[in-house]
Amino acid sequence: MLLEKHLDALASCVMQEALNLEAPPRAILRPTQDAKHGDFQINGAMALAKQLKKNPREIASPIAEAMLARDEVLEASVAGPGFINLRLDPKWVERLLASMLRDARDGVPEVEEKQTVVVDYSSPNIAKQMHVGHLRSTIIGAAICELLRFVGHDVIADNHIGDWGTQYGLLILGMREFGDQEALKRDAIVELERVYKIASAKKKEDEDFADRARAELAKLQKKDPDNYAMWEMFVETTRGVMDRVYDKLGVTFDHFLGESAYDDMLPAVVQQLKDAGIAREDNGAVCVFFNDDDIKNRLGKKFKKLGKQEVPFIIQKKDGAFLYSTSDIATVLYRREHFNSDRAVYVVDRRQGGHFQQLFAVMEILGEDMTLDHVGFGTVLGDDGKPLKTRDGGTVRLESLLDEAVERARNELEQRLADGKLRIAEHEMDEVSRAVGIGAVKYADLKQNRTSDYRFEWDKMISFSGNSGPYLQNQLVRTKSIFRKGEVELEGYEAPIALGHEREHSLARVMIKFPDVVHRAAALNEPHQIAEHLYDLAQAFSRFFTDCPVLKSEGETRASRLALTALTSQQLERGLRLLGIPVIDRM
Repeated sequence: MLLEKHLDALASCVMQEALNLEAPPRAILRPTQDAKHGDFQINGAMALAKQLKKNPREIASPIAEAMLARDEVLEASVAGPGFINLRLDPKWVERLLASMLRDARDGVPEVEEKQTVVVDYSSPNIAKQMHVGHLRSTIIGAAICELLRFVGHDVIADNHIGDWGTQYGLLILGMREFGDQEALKRDAIVELERVYKIASAKKKEDEDFADRARAELAKLQKKDPDNYAMWEMFVETTRGVMDRVYDKLGVTFDHFLGESAYDDMLPAVVQQLKDAGIAREDNGAVCVFFNDDDIKNRLGKKFKKLGKQEVPFIIQKKDGAFLYSTSDIATVLYRREHFNSDRAVYVVDRRQGGHFQQLFAVMEILGEDMTLDHVGFGTVLGDDGKPLKTRDGGTVRLESLLDEAVERARNELEQRLADGKLRIAEHEMDEVSRAVGIGAVKYADLKQNRTSDYRFEWDKMISFSGNSGPYLQNQLVRTKSIFRKGEVELEGYEAPIALGHEREHSLARVMIKFPDVVHRAAALNEPHQIAEHLYDLAQAFSRFFTDCPVLKSEGETRASRLALTALTSQQLERGLRLLGIPVIDRM
């Protein structure tokens, strides 16, 4: 059950009955900021008072009185100019928690209107190492996929890799003139990067070389056997490295449909936009000019400000070459036709916001009704507050960063093992180190509001205290160890829940929010809301565990506290899995 939705509907119904209104008004229910005032607050009496031209407190009093008659409510009081504070009845909360414990979905319902959603994320380029810049798109996108799937949507994870374009003419020519076959055998991706840098620099100073590279690209685009075979080698080599990184991150995709998948569609896309009067030629190029009077008139309300832009959306250069914009339009059309998708979510750096705003506007003018969302994110920063770099100023390879995370996690685990703070068998050390290291990197990113930049800080990331992945993993281990020590089966555990101690009430107040948090995080594409809930839950459980003995309690109290521990364990595990963070049973 979605608690806030349930209580909001209940309050709205009560307001209608208490005030004898023709239609239910908006309750405007919100969680209270301070638990001492209650659990939720109804703010709708304020707005309703203006409509009815009455004193807000005069309206709020009968509403509060009527709410007290409901099973869900223990206390209802008018505060301030007309707010209504609600405190939930513990007996009702106990029954709600018990139902969540029994439910295979932890009390999280599926959405009423299911959609087919394409999530476009990661998107590295062929013939290049994945770097730290791909970290956020990859793990945020994967978490969004998990959230959307869990609430009931049909999700298609698509990695729109950069595998087509002018750079491959340079790389083909470069490999023939500067390539080292032995180096290619030793580490193909490193050799491809080396050759591309040389070829790219030579293009700038040697016009003949640039012309020959363009000729090689033209041959590739016409599927010349030799050039196409080299391109396939580039793709295969890079995919091998990509897959190794994705395996370390525990990330999978349904499709790897890169730009090359849409190449044959591009001429028709340009023609379609010209025929529809959306694009026109200008100095040999084909562009969409948003400040053209006709285009401004056809723009939807949310894109009206684009009509002031003088920068066009170029879909074909004057030399006939297509651009990202062209393939992105083709991609939308393909996803609608082949996937029958209702929505596409693009998990891409927020700095690309302008491009996506133009793309989405073009699709609206074209009459495409698929919902298109750009899920932007900030930058990973180093200690200096600038984009994270290596010590020599180079780009941080993502695989190296992940390997370092695992190594740092192992060092921390071995130190804690030596200090007697952990118990890990030697044969489990590799697996636990990987889970802790990768989990630490993921959580440090996902706990941030995705639109914000954040500093990459190893010490805080790998720490077993504070708001970190290892801390949450350890709290989950603690819940499971309680059942092992008590020789009680955790899976399927059920018992009546009785909330007596203050710490039990505090823990319950956090746990009942879980279904709402999951749905809100999925609807807003904000995984950090799950992270916030897990940290709040872990802290509440830690205080509960300190002040409320579980195994040392007896009878119904012991059974109830085991039930609270079991539900905490379920929510921690579910939440970590939704974020793609490895779960550990022992540590």
